[in-house]
Amino acid sequence: MATRLGDLLVQRGVLTPEQRDLILEEQAAVGRPFGELAERLFGVDPSVVESAWADQYGQVAEFVNPASRSIEPFVLSLIDRRQAWQFRVLPLELRDHELIVCTTKADLPRAMKFALWKLGHTSFFVLCHPDQLAEALTRHYPMAGLDASWLTRRVAVA
Repeated sequence: MATRLGDLLVQRGVLTPEQRDLILEEQAAVGRPFGELAERLFGVDPSVVESAWADQYGQVAEFVNPASRSIEPFVLSLIDRRQAWQFRVLPLELRDHELIVCTTKADLPRAMKFALWKLGHTSFFVLCHPDQLAEALTRHYPMAGLDASWLTRRVAVA
């Protein structure tokens, strides 16, 4: 079971336990997402909420090795090379109108924003290790000057 978002924010020192509890009370009354209420009530930076959410998602997400997947050309054509490298995403398959997208845990917030903005499909994310994603992007979306070492170096810096 994943750690609750409020508990993650308390562990990070962003909220106090009392603030978390006040947000939970407000959430029960108004039915809004915890992160949204943390931002509105206590000025929590949205990027901090996104990062905590990505950690939460990473606790339960499936890890895959994209090299072991056969990817249809149609699925790969949903994004271009620049987008794949910039947002660190690899579409894997279209299953029942849902696009399965691979990224790394560290890149999940950026990948999710990109998916909402660009992909036009409900997206479900699976995760892989940065070196695996780098190898897959090199194979499926080759770009001059970009290779696995570039991506893994960039992931380590980010």
